[in-house]
Amino acid sequence: MPKLDWSVLELDCAAQAGHIAVQLREALATQLHRRGLIVAISGGIDSSVCAALAVQAVGAQRVLCLILPERDSDPDSAERAQLLAEHLGVSVEQFDIAPALEALGCYSARDQAVRRVLPEYTRAWKMKLSLVGARQGSINRFRLIAEDPEGSRHECELRLNDYLTIVAATSFKQRTRKMLEYFHADRLNYAVVGTPNRLEIDQGFFVKNGDGAADIKPIAHLYKSQVYAMARHLGLPERLCNAQPTTDTYSLEQGQDEFYFSLPYRSMDLALWALDHDVPAQDLGAALNLETAEAEAVYKDIQGKRRTTRYLHLAPIFVTDAP
Repeated sequence: MPKLDWSVLELDCAAQAGHIAVQLREALATQLHRRGLIVAISGGIDSSVCAALAVQAVGAQRVLCLILPERDSDPDSAERAQLLAEHLGVSVEQFDIAPALEALGCYSARDQAVRRVLPEYTRAWKMKLSLVGARQGSINRFRLIAEDPEGSRHECELRLNDYLTIVAATSFKQRTRKMLEYFHADRLNYAVVGTPNRLEIDQGFFVKNGDGAADIKPIAHLYKSQVYAMARHLGLPERLCNAQPTTDTYSLEQGQDEFYFSLPYRSMDLALWALDHDVPAQDLGAALNLETAEAEAVYKDIQGKRRTTRYLHLAPIFVTDAP
């Protein structure tokens, strides 16, 4: 087998963009029977590319973009999303979902779980979760990282129940956004575009009935690095093309690799490709400058996430066939 290198992720962006546009048009006309497309845009690369592909497919006049910030959102995210909407010439609506989340108990449930391990925590603090263990081949563990108003950092190990409560509470955010996407889709007779990329789909990095829900997912077959390449091909503003992937879910800035993936996205793309093509861990390690044991741990982590998140992909189970 030839030496593993980054060329395996090269993409014919023009051909791929054309293919996706055709598939979007055909899905609307022959399967979904809808007039246009809804795209919730976060200012991140995935939703930006999906919105641009939607415009290429059906025209700006048949695309509605939604900007749906909340209390913990980075203000720069909404600014980048607005920049995208202006660049594409699409209609856009912005709606602050924080009051709805407050009423649902999103913030209070999360804060109560945080205070069980960090009693002095208040809403004046900022917080995030961090993943440790995967690169060392051990069981993944989540740590709470909090910053008090004076800027001091506090780190605590999370008990399983507290971690699950924090994640369950923050999942309100993705599910509330999806509810609004379908409201606008129903009133306009449009279809909802899902924005997860291949890495997120494969590793279960989405919320069931939240950002995992959609009528069509145009970039689910593209690696994250390919999505960045597509953004440049589509001529998106440099500010969007250079945006680093974040969860934009917690009040402290948090990269996706810090929260979920064991490597930065570009390295994870190559690792996922290598595993799917039976590349030995030793060769992956050489390509990523990792020890073989670390590369083996990355493979193990990918396989573990596939097993534990399989339920996210399952349709509802019928206990008896319903013809």
